[in-house]
Amino acid sequence: MNNLESNIFGNKKFSDLLEEIYNNQKKKEKQISALIKELQPMVKELGDATLVVPLIAEYLDIGVRNDDLLIKMASIIQKFFNSKTVGDDGNFNLSDSDKDQLLADIKKLNEDK
Repeated sequence: MNNLESNIFGNKKFSDLLEEIYNNQKKKEKQISALIKELQPMVKELGDATLVVPLIAEYLDIGVRNDDLLIKMASIIQKFFNSKTVGDDGNFNLSDSDKDQLLADIKKLNEDK
């Protein structure tokens, strides 16, 4: 079985995760375009723009953070597939730099909440 067809949890395959990341990006692209088209007629003057633009920016930021989590998860799984470092217990061992990066990401996510 190649790595793309390996189950990563439940019935979810690595290829499914990559497809989800791709589909999320395409869906978000359409949603953002539609949102901008809907809001564009509402912007008549500078004051209107100062109200509308932050809404669009917040929407973009939420989508980016959600996809970023999926991409990080895919990266960890890819490292697992490519890794030659499996411990005596059969578990995958992360490098210290990978552990530090994961802990920093978790801390940032908790701060963002």
